[in-house]
Amino acid sequence: MRVVIQRVTSASVTIDGKVRSEIGPGLLVLLGIGPDDGAEDIEWLVRKVAGLRIFNDDEGVMNRSVVEIGGEALVVSQFTLMASTKKGNRPSYIGAAGHEIAIPLYETFCRELGAAIGRPVGTGEFGADMKVALLNDGPVTICIDSKSRI
Repeated sequence: MRVVIQRVTSASVTIDGKVRSEIGPGLLVLLGIGPDDGAEDIEWLVRKVAGLRIFNDDEGVMNRSVVEIGGEALVVSQFTLMASTKKGNRPSYIGAAGHEIAIPLYETFCRELGAAIGRPVGTGEFGADMKVALLNDGPVTICIDSKSRI
């Protein structure tokens, strides 16, 4: 699994002209799922995302997690995070899991992240054409791959 985490002042997902989810201060999490991902990847990434100390403390130092600031989270599935660009200029997406694997893992990730931060997580819609809007705070953007834990 791969995530791109952005510290945001606000973020939203719009589908067919209707806002599906929106959050205030917190994390926008773009989630890519591979065919060999599973429960262990979810558990590890949820701990990382919920505990990531990228919010400022009283001295302006990034020392607080989304949990500590009472922030929100919005998770958007993004199969393009699994793209390979090794050959040519057209990305290959064979590294992305199919719907039968990815949808249950996406739903589980969202549920477990919600439990970890103590509030429901906003979501997009798997496979939909989504418009994601965000106001990146900092900017702070972190990339994490559950297969690269060292």
